[in-house]
Amino acid sequence: MWAIAINPTSGHGKGASFGQLVVEYFARHKIAYQIFSGDSAERLRKDLDSELEANSYEGVISVGGDGLAHLILQLCVPRQIPFAVMPAGTGNDIVRTLGWSLDDIESYLDRVTSTEAAPIDLGNVDSEWFAAILSTGFDSIVNERANALSWPKGPQRYNVAIALELPQFRPLEYEITLDTHSITTKAMLIAIGNGRSYGGGMYVCPQAQMNDGLFDVMILEPVSKIEFLKVFPKVYSGSHITHPQVKMFRTQKISIVADAIAYADGERIGPAPISAECVSNAGLTWAL
Repeated sequence: MWAIAINPTSGHGKGASFGQLVVEYFARHKIAYQIFSGDSAERLRKDLDSELEANSYEGVISVGGDGLAHLILQLCVPRQIPFAVMPAGTGNDIVRTLGWSLDDIESYLDRVTSTEAAPIDLGNVDSEWFAAILSTGFDSIVNERANALSWPKGPQRYNVAIALELPQFRPLEYEITLDTHSITTKAMLIAIGNGRSYGGGMYVCPQAQMNDGLFDVMILEPVSKIEFLKVFPKVYSGSHITHPQVKMFRTQKISIVADAIAYADGERIGPAPISAECVSNAGLTWAL
């Protein structure tokens, strides 16, 4: 038996259409499944948590965005239940890091249902699991503003939030402790990568791997607003890491003290201080 968790509203309705495709696949191949799709994330989490506790499942299929996948991690990882993430959100950065196509879910499901899942590294920040990026700084401030906006909907909300926040943004003071040393610096953005990208294909930690037991840490030290606007587009190719104000580190553990908010997989973690660890072989999934 497989659990299929669906967020029908994710990706402007992509969750519903991809959910139908996944269900049709399982029905066509005569694979037993149970659908979970609550009217809220909390309801879905409660129902799925109760079911996973009471019954044995081969795996959980997350059909939605990175937010739903993040929720599924919290339930699957402690139980060592395999999970798969369908690209049915607006960002799909966990799927990108795992290497799967954002369109061809048939091949993805063929692999999931015919082979054993393999272990991958996951991040753990203050007892919460994450797969892709933990971040703090300008992007988290933008997230805070975007979440408070009632208009516009979708990705444009973040563009509006950037336009509102950038003119008044000032670099923040951080105390950062890595495996080998500590850093005190002002920074515009800090990204801690178990995966490579966030924000729908922004390769903020382009060399991160999910099987090396280490985070890639990207620190953007202060630059002018004009320089920031020049550097920012380079994150889509990962070429920003050659900029002199970008510092890259690798570490298994990291702690951050600052007057700042942190997000992981696009979900709000809360205010610093935060401590995170890259845990080898923490999760079971299918990667290319």
